[in-house]
Amino acid sequence: MRIVFMATGEIAEASFAAAIAGNYQITGLVTQPDRAVGRKQILTAPKVKGMALSAGIPVIQPEKIREPEALQQICEWDPEVIVVIAYGQILPQELIEIPTKAMINLHASLLPKYRGASCVQGPIREGDPSTGWSVIHVVKKLDAGNVILQHELKIQPNETGGGLHDRLAESAPSALLKALALFEKGKYLGEAQDESKMTYVPKLLREDGRIDWSQSAEEIERLIRAYHPWPGTFTEFAGRRLKVFPQTKVGQGSERPGSLLKNEAGRLEVACGEGSLLLETVQPDGKGRMDASSFLRGYEDQLVDGFS
Repeated sequence: MRIVFMATGEIAEASFAAAIAGNYQITGLVTQPDRAVGRKQILTAPKVKGMALSAGIPVIQPEKIREPEALQQICEWDPEVIVVIAYGQILPQELIEIPTKAMINLHASLLPKYRGASCVQGPIREGDPSTGWSVIHVVKKLDAGNVILQHELKIQPNETGGGLHDRLAESAPSALLKALALFEKGKYLGEAQDESKMTYVPKLLREDGRIDWSQSAEEIERLIRAYHPWPGTFTEFAGRRLKVFPQTKVGQGSERPGSLLKNEAGRLEVACGEGSLLLETVQPDGKGRMDASSFLRGYEDQLVDGFS
């Protein structure tokens, strides 16, 4: 079966490798252009590009997938199925219509919940017991196509967004290969999503990681785990920004939200809208990461007004 892959992110690498190793004719890869990365702004290619070239698979990297040259090249690759996973651009209708069987997308949530870009973080933040992969038909409306199959994954206690991302990447090939097996037998329509159960999660920005201490301690604890490592979470004290890292613990303290609570152990305990949160590791602006006791020794006199 002739397949064109459209992928960029790390979460796609294992699936692309599995397809290369399988009995498929991968006629091309579409990925994002090489980008400058890091403080030194070193031009870096998506890892899937190197994987494709090593396997003798042609690659294109259009700045915009709508470019006529890109669409023409994909047509010439003559795909029966186009597989999209973490590609990173809006797909035009003329592209969706190219494959003879289907264009499918691997989306990292159990649709119709968590349509959108932050589908990995959403289930942790909301306290869901599980998440997983949905393999869907691509339609013009975002993440709204018929569901071909789903692969469920239990969320582990204390799991972070980064940890869940990596486990999802490991489990994606199983979902992909099962879906491709269906299309080897012909066209497969799947089942329509229940629109009444749809939720949307947009792309996260750094400001989304600002902690609102009026929320309950359990909500904030989940937020900190969900947003690690990106976009990270932070609060402010005395006009300074303080990054907060996972391994927090929910306590029973009660005071004005954001207040620093005193306790015999000298721990960094902050009052929330309901309960309190004990912070284990923090990082003041311009400083390195430190444990809570070190932070208190250096900054306790600046915490009279608590956190905001």
